[in-house]
Amino acid sequence: MIDQGLEHRSAAVTEMPDELRRDVRLLGKLLGQVIAEQGGEDLLADVERLRKAVIAARRGEVSGDEIAALAAGWEIDRAVQVARAFTCYFHLANLAEEHYRIRILRQRDTEDAVQRESLAQAVAELGRDRVAELVEGLELHPVLTAHPTEARRRAVVTAIQRVSGQLTEYNAPGRGASERAELERRLLEEIDLLWRTAQLRNTKLDPLDEVRTAMAAFDETLFRMVPQVYRSLDAALSDATGTEPPLARPFIRYGSWIGGDRDGNPNVTSKVTRDTIQIQSEHVLNALETACTRIARTLTASAQFAPASAGLRAGLAAAVDAHPELVSELATRSPSEPHRQWLLFVAARIAATRRRDLDLAYRTPDELLADLRLAQESLAEHAVRQAYGELQHLIWQVETFGFHLAELEVRQHSQVHAAALEELRAGGELSERTEEVLATIRVIAWIQERFGVTACSRYVVSFTRSADDIAAVHELASYALGGRSVVLDVVPLFESGQDLANSPAVLAGMLEIPQVQERLAATGRRMEIMLGYSDSAKELGPAAATLRLYEAQEQLTAWAAANDVKLRMFHGRGGALGRGGGPANRAVLAQAPGSVAGRFKVTEQGEVIFARYGHIAIARRHMEQVANAVIMASSPSVGSRTAAAADRFRPLAERVATASEQAYRALTEAPGFPEWFALVSPLEEIGSLRLGSRPARRGLGAPRSLDDLRAIPWVFAWAQTRVNLPGWYGLGTGLAAADSLSDLQAAYAEWPLFNAMLDNAEMSLAKTDRSIAARYLALGGRKDFADQVLEEYDRTRELVLKVTGHTRLLENRKVLSRAVQLRDPYVDALSHLQLRALTALRTGNPTDRERERLSTLLLLSVNGVAAGLQNTG
Repeated sequence: MIDQGLEHRSAAVTEMPDELRRDVRLLGKLLGQVIAEQGGEDLLADVERLRKAVIAARRGEVSGDEIAALAAGWEIDRAVQVARAFTCYFHLANLAEEHYRIRILRQRDTEDAVQRESLAQAVAELGRDRVAELVEGLELHPVLTAHPTEARRRAVVTAIQRVSGQLTEYNAPGRGASERAELERRLLEEIDLLWRTAQLRNTKLDPLDEVRTAMAAFDETLFRMVPQVYRSLDAALSDATGTEPPLARPFIRYGSWIGGDRDGNPNVTSKVTRDTIQIQSEHVLNALETACTRIARTLTASAQFAPASAGLRAGLAAAVDAHPELVSELATRSPSEPHRQWLLFVAARIAATRRRDLDLAYRTPDELLADLRLAQESLAEHAVRQAYGELQHLIWQVETFGFHLAELEVRQHSQVHAAALEELRAGGELSERTEEVLATIRVIAWIQERFGVTACSRYVVSFTRSADDIAAVHELASYALGGRSVVLDVVPLFESGQDLANSPAVLAGMLEIPQVQERLAATGRRMEIMLGYSDSAKELGPAAATLRLYEAQEQLTAWAAANDVKLRMFHGRGGALGRGGGPANRAVLAQAPGSVAGRFKVTEQGEVIFARYGHIAIARRHMEQVANAVIMASSPSVGSRTAAAADRFRPLAERVATASEQAYRALTEAPGFPEWFALVSPLEEIGSLRLGSRPARRGLGAPRSLDDLRAIPWVFAWAQTRVNLPGWYGLGTGLAAADSLSDLQAAYAEWPLFNAMLDNAEMSLAKTDRSIAARYLALGGRKDFADQVLEEYDRTRELVLKVTGHTRLLENRKVLSRAVQLRDPYVDALSHLQLRALTALRTGNPTDRERERLSTLLLLSVNGVAAGLQNTG
């Protein structure tokens, strides 16, 4: 499977580093062996024929028609096997790149160099005092969502993780020949199992499946990563980290929509939300108990060398009075080790909290923190390193995750609330949907009683059009609970262009709602609003949506200042570029001045969760980059530079946005466009992938307009066609409307927003393949639409390169350029297999059996292309 002739590719292709090449060749060799063993040498030969053909096509030596003929010449079952081979290859290539990235991160982390975009770099640039001041108000709030953008089955992910573990062992230094032989055998065994694991799901996920999938990221990465980030900050702020009280305060809070987001998803019920918080609690309490037990067992400091403080002695005495048998047993096991006894007792109480043993359980995380700090204060008197080492990590973990792990947020559509209120006000029998709305609010109240207000209080209202949509939730709460109380921070979600423009007026109306006034008084006039990137981009196009969102942030920031409101903006960014995706740290720096103010809340969706949190080294780097960006964006010097650039280039941006939006709407609002899109892409078939619990579209039947489509399948389907239209369409026309190329170049150089917008478009253009895209576009029978798309692609590519000054796409992004260009031929192979299936399904007359096998081929190719492009929706 491995290209032995990489050096013969275009000179534009960045050379693969030796370590990465070694891993890719090893994994490819082993995969080839598995294919030959399981499918025969003839299957491996067919895979190689296609591989060599697509590489030759990239050099202009083979035509697309020849490759199409090759793909069409196989029996469908053989084509399915070939597609499986390329899909497995991409999983392994992605894994090799992840390992290489981890090695590079570790190599860059040297004592004599401050790593770019790190917390240490922020301190070096702004100074300790300034960063320490900013840290006091720093809030970083990633929110995990269950949007169905993870195309891989959980079983496939698990199989890849096992391969990853074996590759780590294989590459560890100091191995003898026999050890390496055995490790290669085990690696081959795991790759064999990956090959045998079905790539496609047989059953649709339910919401609790999605919850448990997210819990894997917590168990394997998040819990251990968070204290490492805090320690990095503390080390940057202090020369004595670990020997004095930390200067770093916990600033990360995780949220989750998984099991709480019911907008358009009837599968998320009040019972699911109730079960979700209990699953989360089970995981975090297990993690806290394990960590506390581990620390306790290693804390063997004798009372002779680390005597207990008076406070700790009093705590132990009280524990003896309340639980004599338990404490006596611990004292017998750990004689003359008071700190060990105490922490083992604390671990027993955490276990009791998980079991709901109320006699021994902690009622709140604050009670647990008080007991941990009691041990810490005692150790600080005689064993300071023990006080501020691993024990401090545990304290940070409790402060970050509490007993609920992540704040569970509820989301529902404003129209659902309006319909429920209409029924309730009219009296009479209530519909099942209205009963469910009321049950959801009652579950929120139950969660708050059981786990505290911070576990679940935010209620996001999709398509907020007026303050009445916010007041509706509070009125529904009065119907649901009668005289019982519940804390609700109702968050308006502004998604369309009109809603973004109208958002300050909505907030002004919210100030008149009594319940909002009460929450403002209780929280020090804090308020949260959410900005929707996905639907605004689908409606306006990528360039216009980017600029309209920026303007909305400027207006909201000014409104907040005028009304003495501390406003936090929740950024509903997708994983893909067409849904507001891209590097999160650059997105932070591109926000409107004053809009960050030390607070950044953002959604983490689908495959992004595993890309960013699949390995602790990558997760730590991601969080440091975002924290660095939040700190830098909140500094007056950076803010003033950004504001000056925005003022200077605003007229230019308006021309770009207006022309871009006009071009985008001229295509997407043209009669027949939705039907054409459904023909040229695997849109209909994507629903069969069973990606998640949420339906792929609003309503039934073929889409009549873009409003019928959710943003995720819209972006996913365009990625499959190799067009990636949502990431760039209209930008070329927008740039062409500018008066001067030099003005555009200046905006790219000086304005972070414009820079990020063009760089993201460049990335999307780089993942577009014009020749293969043309084959997909031709399936719709509308040459006018196809020509319109390809002409805008040519225009956008030409002008983006002129503005950036690059001679080729991604010229200044070495790692990404290498990843895209080295994958492209293999993605081409899967695209040709997909085109074969799609063409037969769209224009042929297959039998039921043939249709079933063609659908399997198409869905396997969809899965493989997603792995190759490393993004879905």
